[in-house]
Amino acid sequence: MKRDDLYTLLCILITVSLFPWLAGGNQYFISLLIFMGINGIIVMGLGMLMGYAGQISLGHAAFFGIGAYSSGILTAKYAFHPFPAFFIGVLLSAIIAFLVGKPTLRLKGHYMAVATLGFGEILFIIFNELSPLTGGPSGLSGIPSLTFLGHPIEGTIYLYLVWGFLLLLLLFSLNVINSRVGRALRAIHGSELAANAMGVDASRYKLQVFILSAIYASMAGSLYAHFVTFISPSSFSFMFSILLLMMVVVGGAETIWGSLLGAMLLTLLPEYLRGLEDFEVLAYGAILMVVLLFMPQGILEGIRKLLGKKGEG
Repeated sequence: MKRDDLYTLLCILITVSLFPWLAGGNQYFISLLIFMGINGIIVMGLGMLMGYAGQISLGHAAFFGIGAYSSGILTAKYAFHPFPAFFIGVLLSAIIAFLVGKPTLRLKGHYMAVATLGFGEILFIIFNELSPLTGGPSGLSGIPSLTFLGHPIEGTIYLYLVWGFLLLLLLFSLNVINSRVGRALRAIHGSELAANAMGVDASRYKLQVFILSAIYASMAGSLYAHFVTFISPSSFSFMFSILLLMMVVVGGAETIWGSLLGAMLLTLLPEYLRGLEDFEVLAYGAILMVVLLFMPQGILEGIRKLLGKKGEG
């Protein structure tokens, strides 16, 4: 791992550890940071898929939903302990990602985007129509909170749990992208034909990172379900997949740090747009346009270049 990455990890760890004290124990700000962490976990996997393997997924909200509904249904309806339910959701997401990705990732072009778009819409319909299990459009309630030794995990403790997951997955992701696998993914993104000519099995590597990104989304979904204790199909719609895609693009798809920055910013932004609901989509479009025009590699890279120019001056 690079030294700069290690320093950044330590800064995040210190900031999150001190945040409840800095926020004065305000539950609204603590909840907001929890949602930032949950979105950060999803976007971290999606960023690896897009920024390193060059594959676009338009249905990652579906894997988020699989994790949430797996944990929700098994714990609320069948009295499973949340932790086995969590791993069942991860396993189910990995299997479905394999079944979706195996045929489509062997094809060239935007087949992955089209396949995941269709898959996301199918799952959205299932979440709505399978009322006996999912609760349908009315949603699934009664999802138990996580507990440890009989004590509920909530508030500040849940914040530490979510960000602990995020930091562990971040550490793993940084090691992956700095390994032989990461170099292979960069080669595939640069030119799949050239990568294959150099002996890189592009289909296998793309499938592996797609499954990994689905697992990240499923983990985030389980954490989300046990935090809000109520889920409905609207939380896993196509629009949420587009928002996740925007997080990666706005922050910067070519680095994991950029994806995380995009997740933080676009989780925070809706809180400032609550009074402008009619203009929310317009605001997102304007932000995306500005970033693509003036910072095509994302906000993080734009900031780095700006600081570099100032340093040269």
